[in-house]
Amino acid sequence: MKLKTTYYLLLLVMLPTVSCSSGDSIDKDEQKPTITINYAEGFPQACAELTKGQTYIFRAKVADNKALASYSLDIHNNFDHHTHDDQGIDCNLESTKQAINPLIFMENFSIENNPTSYEIKITLAIPDDVDPGDYHCQYSVTDQTGWHSRTSVDIKIVE
Repeated sequence: MKLKTTYYLLLLVMLPTVSCSSGDSIDKDEQKPTITINYAEGFPQACAELTKGQTYIFRAKVADNKALASYSLDIHNNFDHHTHDDQGIDCNLESTKQAINPLIFMENFSIENNPTSYEIKITLAIPDDVDPGDYHCQYSVTDQTGWHSRTSVDIKIVE
């Protein structure tokens, strides 16, 4: 009977040791995806002027070490001169003003088949009736595990 009790106690002590793993075998994704407009076809570049009534192809390259899931484009007015965390170039801004009919474009898109690189291409016409002035163009990208990156540039909508 004593041998049986010793055997069960030994099993009880060893069970947590053999059932736990260090987690080293799990391939964790600890990297955010990247996003850039800094290439020849990337659009718009910082300080670009977009003419009302014209159609443009907004382009950016995104990449991830594992798998991309989605991206978005957000264009909104900067009439109050706010900034975003990654704007590297300062553009000449007009005086602050109140928005009357600003362009607001916010749309999300899925990336199919889980690629590790992708080029965003969104065709967008700038309406004739929007307020001209200072705007931000912001791209965002999310990978399959939820890591998120974004980049923003100042643009201007002109007559």
